[in-house]
Amino acid sequence: MPIKRVITKGKVPVKIYTDEIEHTAINQLCNIAELPFIHNHIAVMPDVHYGVGATVGSVIPTKGAIIPAAVGVDIGCGMNAVRLSLTAVQLPDNLHRVRTAIEAAVPVGFNMHKKDMAKRSTLDALRNSLIAITDKHPRVNKMQKKPFQTWVRQLGTLGGGNHFIELCLDENNDVWIMLHSGSRGIGNTMGKYFIELAKRDMGKQLGHLPDKDLAYFTEGAEHFHDYVEAVHWAQDYALFNRREMMRLIIDALTKVLPRFKATKEAINCHHNYVAVENHFGENVFITRKGAISANEGELGIIPGSMGAKSFIVRGKGNPSSFCSCSHGAGRKMSRSKAKRTFSVSDMEQQTEGIECRKDKSVIDEIPGAYKDIDQVMEDQFDLVDVVHTLKQIVCVKG
Repeated sequence: MPIKRVITKGKVPVKIYTDEIEHTAINQLCNIAELPFIHNHIAVMPDVHYGVGATVGSVIPTKGAIIPAAVGVDIGCGMNAVRLSLTAVQLPDNLHRVRTAIEAAVPVGFNMHKKDMAKRSTLDALRNSLIAITDKHPRVNKMQKKPFQTWVRQLGTLGGGNHFIELCLDENNDVWIMLHSGSRGIGNTMGKYFIELAKRDMGKQLGHLPDKDLAYFTEGAEHFHDYVEAVHWAQDYALFNRREMMRLIIDALTKVLPRFKATKEAINCHHNYVAVENHFGENVFITRKGAISANEGELGIIPGSMGAKSFIVRGKGNPSSFCSCSHGAGRKMSRSKAKRTFSVSDMEQQTEGIECRKDKSVIDEIPGAYKDIDQVMEDQFDLVDVVHTLKQIVCVKG
């Protein structure tokens, strides 16, 4: 039975698909299981680890309520992957020009474009919806410097942390572009704003929660609809952000690689988001924090760490996981501990053969700070089938 552990301390069971889980994450999950509106059980993916607000790798079904901190502040964060018509033999021996071409096309970290890059129709649709949100909640504008100019110029940018752009080879030596990013500064601002608003709205009730970060909006309450509107806006923004980055990367690569074309967009999927779905006979809000949808036949992306394998998968629609699977390898070590534990030499060794930065500023993303992706995949064999196995050859980090 792939469910390795069941915790029954709360109002609903917590079903865990791995043996590798720290006590802090278990405590977080037990707190969530105490909430009165959890539907049936909580599913925990094999990449699980302690997170800010709620546990990364958790699938939380709720009836009549949403927990903003469970969605988090990187709303709509997810993956995009496209297979190219290129094969490994068509690539140059030295991939440095490929990496620098991508870095020149897509701003990383806190950088952004100097002008609007996306199509006007996309910008207009997003802008009009954002105005409706900020008219009701003007503090969203005050929390971010020049918010309208910023979100426009950040559309098509990577960000930092664990976000990345990679060139990969599959088992047939076909070339793929794979990237990981979310809703950038505007999504972060919205997430933080509504997390604090939920705490204020709960008032004295907040003291009865097992964790104040689990403050929630109940359906029909004053700001419930506003949050739903905002979170869906940020999820749409994240989707467009990844699509725009992919366009910029493909344009950049045409200048340094032989002629090629991209196949149709393989996957563009969220792994920090909320959606309405039907499970165990009822329509509920499904919050996936570090998990992807894995309905029967649905394609998804499960990336490993820098230097490890990644996978294109097809969902099996397993009801016990709420038709979900892991969103990656999952951290086994905090960023601060990784920086204390590993050196630049370790980074060079663990990313040997990959064209990427290997300086001290990216040591927190070293493969050794992450779980073994092969074990993660083994733990979820009844959630997904592997369609393609990818190996990174170029990695761009924020």
